[in-house]
Amino acid sequence: MLKATINKKNTLEVNISNDTIVIDGATFEADFSEHTSGMFNVISNDRSHNAQIIEVNREEKTAIILVNNNKYTVQIKDKFDELLHSLGMDNLNAHKMNDLKAPMPGLVLKVLIAEGQEVKKDDGLLILEAMKMENLIKAPADGVVKSIKVKAQDKAEKNQVLITFV
Repeated sequence: MLKATINKKNTLEVNISNDTIVIDGATFEADFSEHTSGMFNVISNDRSHNAQIIEVNREEKTAIILVNNNKYTVQIKDKFDELLHSLGMDNLNAHKMNDLKAPMPGLVLKVLIAEGQEVKKDDGLLILEAMKMENLIKAPADGVVKSIKVKAQDKAEKNQVLITFV
């Protein structure tokens, strides 16, 4: 069983097997045929529907679908998504940064960002020299720099807070 949320408003229970679709307990016989990649023709109850998959976001489990020239945003959740939600573990991908700590002892060579600056995941934050190697320390997630606790030529100890985020 799947749960499909349409346009963030209507949530339906959907079960698909072979050519039978059950939506909120109502059974529909359907015939699907793919014309080209992402373009489908669906025949159900003697009616033909044209469907096109416009965009898919696998991380968010969403798709934008055009059905008979009407656009729908559909989010799909399966039994595992529901289980993670019930355990409070459904937002593990939404990583929030609080503090960036030094992964190793070293010397701060250069700070690449400023306080108040917005950073994206994998943006370079600073260069830390350790064991005669320059290491680019990157942002683990999106965030805004609250304060920078080090400056160039400062020595950093392992797990020392280097940067804090809002």
